[in-house]
Amino acid sequence: MNKLIEFLANSQSYFINLARISILVVMVWIGGLKAYQYEADGIVPFVANSPLMSFLYNKKTPEYNDYKNPEGKTVQKNIDWHKENGTYIFAYGLGTVIIIIGLLTFIGIWHNKIGLLGGVLTFGMSLVTLTFLITTPEVYVPNLGGDFPTPQYGFPYLSGAGRLVIKDVIMMATGLICASDCARKLLAQKK
Repeated sequence: MNKLIEFLANSQSYFINLARISILVVMVWIGGLKAYQYEADGIVPFVANSPLMSFLYNKKTPEYNDYKNPEGKTVQKNIDWHKENGTYIFAYGLGTVIIIIGLLTFIGIWHNKIGLLGGVLTFGMSLVTLTFLITTPEVYVPNLGGDFPTPQYGFPYLSGAGRLVIKDVIMMATGLICASDCARKLLAQKK
């Protein structure tokens, strides 16, 4: 047990680099998916309901409810609506920003100033994403009725969308850990 404790205690810098690699994997994968129609369609409820981001779309909520494409299905009238809304253009830009943030954080393995920026941006992006828990109705299980009353709906019962969003608590903390590591190294260089 002591060897494990010693290994863990002496490996923190490697684990922080593993956190940077993890951020890169998630950001490149999720950011890259923004180039695909199903993913761009899927973020519409988050963006459309956000007071921080809704101005980036041409249409207003709750109109998007009439034009949802379920994952794996494409309906031309829905795609046409999303084109008019600016859904796809916005998603391309957002995906690019997400990938860049992931790369900046990852580069912190070698360049502390760049990594500091990436970690802070990861924190900020995650903080914005977490606001969706307040602004987006789709993050909680709806009461759809059924053969008997639905006992678990609304807050705190997270839907699939809500479970996706809540994970950003981890990204937020990990971004700060990476930024803190770079800041510590920058301060040590000044001494």
